[in-house]
Amino acid sequence: MTIPTVALNDGNSIPQLGYGVFLVPPDDTERAVSEALEVGYRHIDTAAIYGNEKGVGAAIAASGIPRDELFITTKLWNDRHDGDEPHKAIAESLEKLGLEQVDLYLVHWPTPAKDNYLHAWEKMIEIRDAGHTRSIGVSNFLVPHLDRIVEATGVTPVVDQIELHPAYSRRDIVEWGAAHDMHIESWGPLGQGKYDLFGIRAVAEAAAAHDKTPAQAVLRWHIQHGFIVFPKSVRRERLEENFDIFDFELTDAEMAAIDSIDPQDGSGRVASHSDEVN
Repeated sequence: MTIPTVALNDGNSIPQLGYGVFLVPPDDTERAVSEALEVGYRHIDTAAIYGNEKGVGAAIAASGIPRDELFITTKLWNDRHDGDEPHKAIAESLEKLGLEQVDLYLVHWPTPAKDNYLHAWEKMIEIRDAGHTRSIGVSNFLVPHLDRIVEATGVTPVVDQIELHPAYSRRDIVEWGAAHDMHIESWGPLGQGKYDLFGIRAVAEAAAAHDKTPAQAVLRWHIQHGFIVFPKSVRRERLEENFDIFDFELTDAEMAAIDSIDPQDGSGRVASHSDEVN
């Protein structure tokens, strides 16, 4: 099956469905990524702080899949924003991954209390221009952070990777992205198991109507909204289930019902707030 791609604002493109390795143990990463590649995933999302870049790289090397058929993302961690640390950090990540270039490099968190995310973004532009990554973006940035880096540099991130699921739909950032040609990547797309999306009537009914699981219905909701999504699992059967979301389409009514899950007061958030991570 060919995964749909999304055109980025720098002329590159990204597969809309990927495989995320957040919290995948380093010793289990090579196996898990290898199985994901066997299932058909070609977009892998990792980060320096995950501690599993070497496992991702080993799976890529063993796969025999041509490099130009893969899309690899990694991220700059919070203690590497100052000075030339971003350049050193990408060099370390590339060595662990066994790659000459990643497809997407993200600032992992803005760490606003340190007030150095603008400097980090300026260094990301240098890293892109040096050819160490094809595209650059951010993760967990709020609208004020996005406004500041774009106003200062004139360079809009290709994506903002944020916690996003039906109970926490982040409409302000989604609208900002639509207005500035920046795509949204959803992390925690199923609520991280901390928010019971699957027991909600709108999700359960949509799943039953299409003979799909609640997880597949939620992932399809992400896809139809145009979000880039990469659910995580270390189980082969779940990898296959998450991949099997392109043979059905939610109706407008089903999409609206799932949209209405979010109370719009922030209570659906299950992870840390961007202003609190420093």
